[in-house]
Parts: sequence; C-alpha cells; structure tokens
Amino acid sequence: MKIRKSRPTVAVIDRAALRSNLAELRRRIDPRVTILAVVKADAYGHGAAEVARVLEREGVRSFGVATVAEGVEVREAGVVHPDIVVLAGFTADQVEAIFRFRMTPVVLDIDMARLLDQRLRSSMRSVPVHVKVDTGLGRLGVPMGELTDFLREMKKLRGLQIVGLCSHLGSAVHVQGETIERQLSVFHRAEELLAIHGFPPQVRHLANSAALIARPDLHFDLVRPGLALYGIYPGGPPEGPHPLRPAMTLRTIVLQLRRLPAGHGIGYDQTFVTTRDSLIATLPIGYADGYPRRLSNRAEVLIRGERAPVVGRVSMDTTMVDVTDIEGVERNDEVVMWGQQGSAEILVDEVAAWAETIPYEILTRLGRRVQRAYVN
Repeated sequence: MKIRKSRPTVAVIDRAALRSNLAELRRRIDPRVTILAVVKADAYGHGAAEVARVLEREGVRSFGVATVAEGVEVREAGVVHPDIVVLAGFTADQVEAIFRFRMTPVVLDIDMARLLDQRLRSSMRSVPVHVKVDTGLGRLGVPMGELTDFLREMKKLRGLQIVGLCSHLGSAVHVQGETIERQLSVFHRAEELLAIHGFPPQVRHLANSAALIARPDLHFDLVRPGLALYGIYPGGPPEGPHPLRPAMTLRTIVLQLRRLPAGHGIGYDQTFVTTRDSLIATLPIGYADGYPRRLSNRAEVLIRGERAPVVGRVSMDTTMVDVTDIEGVERNDEVVMWGQQGSAEILVDEVAAWAETIPYEILTRLGRRVQRAYVN
C-alpha cells in the first residue's frame, strides 16, 4: 500500500469489501437482472477510477455516473467495454464527449434528445438512449402528462433509439408505502405508452440500493446499487447478521499531545472548556478535508481501540480529541475517524447521525486532499 508522506490523513479502501458486497448484491437478484454499479460522485468518495476497475474485473458491465465528466474519468481509467450511463443530464457542449467516450445518455426532455440528434444528422448510425420519466419526485425527467407529446416528437428523431426506461424513487431509504406504489403505477403506465408508440423498452430500471435489498418486484431488468456497493445499508444496518462490509476506513494520526489544566478552553470560540487536567490530542484533519464542522463536541474517534470524544470546534485543518482516559497515547498513534480499529468500530451511520445528515453526504464530501489508499 503506497501512502504519500505529505499528509497522514488517508481513506483506506478495501477492494475485498467491494468484491464481497457485489457478490452479496448479486445473490439477492435474479441472474437475469443486470447490475448498474453507481460510481457517481467519485464512487461516493471511494475513488471512481479504481472502484470501476475493481468492479469491471468482477464482471460488472454497466456503470452509472451523474455527469459526462465523471464518465470520461471512468473511461480514461481504462474501463473500455462496460456501458457508462449518464444519469443526470448533459449540456450542448458535452454532446461530443458522449459520442467520443461511448456513453449512453439518459434523455430528460425533448431538447436534450434534439441535441443528440443534431450531432447525428450526417451519420447513418443510431444511438441508444434511455428515457427518464418523472414518476413523482418532481426533479428530473419527462412529466407523465407530457410523455405522449414527447414520444411523438421522438419519432421524428431518426438518429436515436430508445432502449431504456427509467425513473427515480422518491426515497433512498423508504421503499414501502403509498408514495412508492403510486410511482410504480406511473412507471408501468409509462412503459405501456412507450410500447404503444413503438418504443418498447429493452431495459427498465427503477431500483436503488434500498429497493434492491427490500423490493424484488422493483428489480425489473436492471438495478442501480450505490451506497450498498460500498457496504452501507440505506437507513442503517439491520438487526441480526448484515453481510455488507464498509469499504472505507478514514484514518489519521495524533499530530500533537497537550496537557491542559482544568478550566482551559479548546479551539475557536472556546466551545469546550476542560473540567479536569486533560490530555488533548490534535489531529491533522478538518472540515477542509470533509470532516464536518457539525461534528464539533459531538463525534467520537478510535485511538488504541477505544473511543475518544471530539472536543472544541472542528477547524479547517485540525480536530481535537480528549484522550485523558486512554492509557499510553503517543504522538503518531493511529486514529480512526470511521471504520474499524481492532475489534472496535465507528460506522459512517454514527458519524452521519452526529452531524445530523446522511451517510451519502459524509462519504461524498470527503476532500481530494485526503489521499485514497487501496488494499487487498
């Protein structure tokens, strides 16, 4: 494992965990269902280039990105054959890259479709696209009330071949209830309309990680796991055995130790004041690295297999923790911000709860100056 010596804050990514999670998700779906591995947002902070290479070696043949630039990064990482599906739209100046790097665009409205068709005016070939229908999220896609007119216009665009139909569930966690059932009903109606207008979809996809795990009836032809690939259960780990394994451990070191007397303030605005003689460790990680300021005086870290509380404000480059009750702490000791250390573990779910947010945000905000190191 190569680690640059310039900064000792490292996100360690376990390739074996990625492989194990993929195998577990495959176990939960019909063999005829394809996995589209979502590697957008730098593979949820895990490093899209290396994650895509690992998953391609495990037989993944389809990747999902949010932007054209993310798709280019995956191709330039050496991922040659798998399909790359651009899920969140594109602009006119990105059309050329879609063709050059062999991506499959998701069309969100007729104007996007026309941008692609204009590029193909002098070509004899047709390009496969997926159509996204807004089934109720109110964010992206063709509204159901406009779908018939959209399909009539699509018939005029000879360069495009609709091969896929997709939509986005209204929750990343809750996949039961009336709202989801309404979305499912709208999705089925959209499929019927595509068939009526001569575009029967070959690939239908709706299921996110939560639906892959809990709603086999939403699997259709393709599923789009993101968070679960990285070993985190939407909504938190279930009771009992949970075979998904977190792929990332965020670790740093004790940069400095300070003995401070009772009554001494710590950090900006002195939001923590010692109540006893205390041993305070300063860590080289802060909100510029993606460790949220909201964790000030809330979070815990692992040192020597024990939990130590974060004290004072998380600053741009440093975080302080109270190690008074942990025996033998020394400069350069390993500190785990989340992940395992020996038999102890801090879950990303815990960090997200302390920060009053969701695991998705904790992972994806991890900064680029935090180096990624890959093991196994």
